[in-house]
Amino acid sequence: MQNQLTLDQIQDFKGKYPKQLWYLFFSEMWERFCFYGMRGMLVIFMVDKVVGLHMKDDVANLQYGATQAFVYAFTFIGGLFADKILGLRKSLFWGGILMITGSCILAANPHDYFFLGIGFTIIGTGFFKPNISTMVGSLYKNGDARTDAGFSLFYSGINFGALIGGYACVTIGKTYSWNLAFGLAAIVMTISLLTFLFTQRSLGPIGLTPLVKDAKGKSNSWYEYAVYIGSLCVIPLVMLMVAKTEYTDIFMYIIGPCSLLYLFYEMRSFSLAENKKLITALVFIIFSIFFWAFFEQSGGSLSLFAANNLTDSVCGIKLDPNGVNNSSNSFFVIIFAALIGMVWLWMNKRKIEPNTLVKFGLGFLFLAAGFYIFYYTKFFADANGVTSLNVFTFGWFIITFGELCLSPIGMSVMTKLSPQKTQAVIMGMWFLASAYGQYFAGILGAGMSTANENATLTEKLIAYTDGYKQLAIYALIAGVLMIVISPFVRKLMQEVK
Repeated sequence: MQNQLTLDQIQDFKGKYPKQLWYLFFSEMWERFCFYGMRGMLVIFMVDKVVGLHMKDDVANLQYGATQAFVYAFTFIGGLFADKILGLRKSLFWGGILMITGSCILAANPHDYFFLGIGFTIIGTGFFKPNISTMVGSLYKNGDARTDAGFSLFYSGINFGALIGGYACVTIGKTYSWNLAFGLAAIVMTISLLTFLFTQRSLGPIGLTPLVKDAKGKSNSWYEYAVYIGSLCVIPLVMLMVAKTEYTDIFMYIIGPCSLLYLFYEMRSFSLAENKKLITALVFIIFSIFFWAFFEQSGGSLSLFAANNLTDSVCGIKLDPNGVNNSSNSFFVIIFAALIGMVWLWMNKRKIEPNTLVKFGLGFLFLAAGFYIFYYTKFFADANGVTSLNVFTFGWFIITFGELCLSPIGMSVMTKLSPQKTQAVIMGMWFLASAYGQYFAGILGAGMSTANENATLTEKLIAYTDGYKQLAIYALIAGVLMIVISPFVRKLMQEVK
């Protein structure tokens, strides 16, 4: 099939957003429904002592951290194979197939085949997630001031899916059936994949396989088949490492240094100017680890805090506290993402837009304020240790602005700072940083969880809120440090803003 559009035609779009962004928006939206729906269910299903896996709170936090760490760690590997062999489109399609398979396995029997289903979804997300984000970056020319606004809109698509899936899946699982909830995730992932298949022609040359064809028009397709077979063969190993969190420790000790060594190897072929930008990208990546270690308490300790210590109404409306924990952040992102993107554009035109490092620093300051509000919920608790869902939701409202200062801008700056031939790998490293964040989030959450199963709700309230106060202090320190070093790191970025 010949491509009807050239890359220049795609990038020379009029208005604020290219039409292809909307197609990727909807595909990502449904995939995120599946992902965040699954994420919101994991800890609650694991600790459910009636129809779940009967795990203790601290064990569930570690299992959650391991599961999510591997999800994001394999985005680096998926980005690598997309760069070198499959191309972005085939990688995305293969990842979608694996995610659908994993969700179907969990829908059929989540008790006996929990780790098998999780193994499929981990590998599938690794192939899907980094590559669709990279395709968004390819829709823009280097230096296009509309890029940040485009990523902000794309990020709102992520959160449309997260809002619906985050609330619906855990509520269906708790109220009706976990099998039904996992099955719903499979259905919406199928919709995501079909959306991409029917719209991918509009992407022109973006995301095609990098393998060079011979004189007869054939490429070394056996490389592709090797990737498909290899990814299936590694699933049992992933199952083992997720089930035994001590193996997760070993994996995380290895994958990070190996990814850095690979990047340094690639840097040999780049110019000094390009390498300065890559060093800057590493600064962003390192700081993002700390951000996600705190933020991703949402699926672990905050999920258990919501289940045990929160009331069931927001502004007089009765809502499931776990559903609110999983989806309130996404709800606020949907409302404010496009607005924040427009603010950046408005400031850019007046040449007063803060640089990306300052935006990152602001992200940490909002994060610190949000976690202090989580800590402050202890002062609204009743005699039974149950506190206000209203105050808790306000904490997520504040944190949302921190996320909007960091995450969509982070994806955008990764594409700006990395050379074209290694963009998927750099995007993979961005998500690998999230993997380390998830890994540390599980450890932090386990540390907050009381080992005593018979602890009162008041004791649990104190344990969690005191932990959130410590996270608020650390986030404040990181934010101030990021703003202080911004003038020095800004020089390495050169023309990139």
